[in-house]
Amino acid sequence: MRFWIAALSVAALLVSGDAAFAERRVAFVVGNGAYRNVPPLPNPAIDAATMAATLRNVGFQVVEGVNLTRDGMTDKLLEFGKRAEGADVAVFFYAGHGIAVNGTNYLLPIDADLRSEMDVKLGAAINVDLTLEQTLADAKVKLVFLDACRDNPFAAKIRSAKVTRSVTVDSGLAEMKSGEGTLIAFATGPGQTALDGEVGTHSPFTRALVANIAQPGVEIQQAMTRVRAQVNDETNKSQLPWNHTNLIGTVYLNPAASSSEKAADAPAAAPAQASAIEIEFWRSVKDSNKPEELNAYLTNYPSGTFKSLALARIASLQNGPSTTTRNLTAGIDPETFTQEADQGSEDRIGLDKAQRRDVQRRLTGLGFDTKVNGRFDETTRATLRRWQAARGYPATGYLNDLQHKALTSEIVSTRTAAADEGGEDTGRRSSRHDGGRHNYRGGGGPGGLFGHMMGGLFR
Repeated sequence: MRFWIAALSVAALLVSGDAAFAERRVAFVVGNGAYRNVPPLPNPAIDAATMAATLRNVGFQVVEGVNLTRDGMTDKLLEFGKRAEGADVAVFFYAGHGIAVNGTNYLLPIDADLRSEMDVKLGAAINVDLTLEQTLADAKVKLVFLDACRDNPFAAKIRSAKVTRSVTVDSGLAEMKSGEGTLIAFATGPGQTALDGEVGTHSPFTRALVANIAQPGVEIQQAMTRVRAQVNDETNKSQLPWNHTNLIGTVYLNPAASSSEKAADAPAAAPAQASAIEIEFWRSVKDSNKPEELNAYLTNYPSGTFKSLALARIASLQNGPSTTTRNLTAGIDPETFTQEADQGSEDRIGLDKAQRRDVQRRLTGLGFDTKVNGRFDETTRATLRRWQAARGYPATGYLNDLQHKALTSEIVSTRTAAADEGGEDTGRRSSRHDGGRHNYRGGGGPGGLFGHMMGGLFR
């Protein structure tokens, strides 16, 4: 009987979480930073990963991509266009290089090599107007966020090209008008350039979006007012996001709970049970080595069930990977950002068991906790994918020679990489005293402790 009561309770939890977002929601989220013909941008891949997690946790189906070529972007756009047909809410988010030529905006794949206006218009770049028209036409509400106003080195190349007619090329994006039911937001004003942010973090615009657009009970236009204020303040008034809207109703990405739901969820003597959506959000960031992703959870759930675990995880990272990742691109072969790794490329490195354990120790020392057992099992593969995504490398879960050299060149933190050497009991943990505090390990710090307690129910 107790089994059935527990099963029914879990079912009720999942149903209530789904009911909050019964409408059909889809999103396109892409971050391009590993450019082949100009210096790479370090943060768009991180921006996209965090935005995708934020949208998934408020009920969106996300078509996601990182460091896409022209063909890769086309494939993702075709998939998104099909999913967006008849959607109640469709979100389009892009972080990376963008350019405006004669008043038309274009997004740039990582293989773009723009030397003239002809290169832009004959397919090397993605026409924003045409893309939005083709992919979002059937969606009821359309929200477009373009973090593509970085200072673009292609602009100078095109301006200097010998052409038969005049061409106007802006480093930022040109002003756009939104159709009915649409909101379009730029990281900064038309024709201006925006900041990319410190290496290994988020751009100011994406950080503000993540912090505000999915706040419970906050309408999207109110959220964008907060985004503008946050970016303006963070950049000392040097960057002010711009948007144009023709929304004809109120739009909430995270509706506030009704009074009856709030009463039901109100804590008595014990904390309230987490919603299915909060649990999924926590699961998506609990093993992250980036404090900003954990802070995104705290922003969305300031009194969340896992608040103490998030704070503990952030504290453990303060002198770890967040400091390390700010200096990653110095001395790294640019091809590291474009060469995909697979089983064959990893086999060619010829890593023995001791070298595999060294890779696992380095990953753990950088904040990407994994077991040190000399076996590249699925746990290690998942950890490698997180490390690759954080660095802007193609995230395959396998290594090639360039990525292996990049990893071994990183300076790990002083944290002991004391992961589980036996590796057979994934729930096992060790405890040590550190200045009077207990430090539990097992599957990734506080996240691993949560996974040990809850894994049997939610995995």
